[in-house]
Amino acid sequence: MALMMKQSAGLKAVSASRSRRSVVVRAGKYDEELIKTANTVASKGRGILAMDESNATCGKRLDSIGVENNEDNRRAYRELLCTTPGLGQYISGAILFEETLYQSTKDGRKFVDCMKAENIVPGIKVDKGLVPLSNTNGESWCQGLDGLDKRCSEYYKAGARFAKWRSVVSIPHGPSLIALRDCAYGLARYAAIAQNAGLVPIVEPEVLLDGEHDIDRCLEVQEAIWAETFKYMADNKVMFEGILLKPAMVTPGADCPNRAGPAKVAEYTLRMLRRRVPPAVPGIMFLSGGQSELESTLNLNAMNQSPNPWHVSFSYARALQNTVLKTWQGKEENVQAAQKALLKRAKANSDAQLGKYDPASEGKEAAQGMYEKGYVY
Repeated sequence: MALMMKQSAGLKAVSASRSRRSVVVRAGKYDEELIKTANTVASKGRGILAMDESNATCGKRLDSIGVENNEDNRRAYRELLCTTPGLGQYISGAILFEETLYQSTKDGRKFVDCMKAENIVPGIKVDKGLVPLSNTNGESWCQGLDGLDKRCSEYYKAGARFAKWRSVVSIPHGPSLIALRDCAYGLARYAAIAQNAGLVPIVEPEVLLDGEHDIDRCLEVQEAIWAETFKYMADNKVMFEGILLKPAMVTPGADCPNRAGPAKVAEYTLRMLRRRVPPAVPGIMFLSGGQSELESTLNLNAMNQSPNPWHVSFSYARALQNTVLKTWQGKEENVQAAQKALLKRAKANSDAQLGKYDPASEGKEAAQGMYEKGYVY
């Protein structure tokens, strides 16, 4: 009997030892820096300028104002954005395309140095774009994991401190379970790789505006993709304090006849976030997704009328740049006017992040829709 008791005690001790060994406390090389970077980007009254359009997409923007798509014109436009005086008061981070990360101003200053001088954190788009997902109804998956660790290390050396990976979920084409899981797993692997290279990952499973679905269906799909994404991020030991999210707002589909005002969009979007996003996450940086400049700002403002567990802000591309591009027209003499237009939009969204936005000063151009079906970067 005494021998059996000793054996039992020994087994319990071994089991307890194994249990203790299985509880691993994360202590990554960049953890403190990741947390600091994430909280810098998610700082009061500031958001992200997304200027990471591919060269082809940037070409479409330039073409819309009659400007040729070549490297010098792309550099000139991005220089306009990066060198806007006072931009850092409203913008905390800027997402760059790879070409832009290594570019310099006409007088030889690196873009990343111009941004750092304004206390704007440089970021980098790291995905390689969407391709068709086999055996689905036209759904997509995002490529770019091959060699990502090496690319992230090089981007860190070049001055980037956060990264972005955009995958998409289509309601009209599904979403199928395999597409949801592929999207979530790809984002989780990317996030883990980026963190191990010192880059804060922006996690972006964009639920597209395409479709006739109502706001309740959008809520259902948003909850599904974020549940999968956080599950796989936890499996991959991603540190939630060192990430940022870039969700779409919960809205009706672009072709749904029943539209939703800012109060309802805010109600549904915050409901989704509270159900799915841990308070450890520092910041929610919304994409505009083809909403007009005015609509995206009004919706953000409505979400900040009461305190939230996270910094609720913006990561806008078209909703910050549309008026800027039209003002510039590719002409040197219009640069200052275009930069003033950028500051106006940045300040409007800064005010919205604080819940203090007043649309009274907005012009008609701010209400122009920018939705494009099947939009790609």
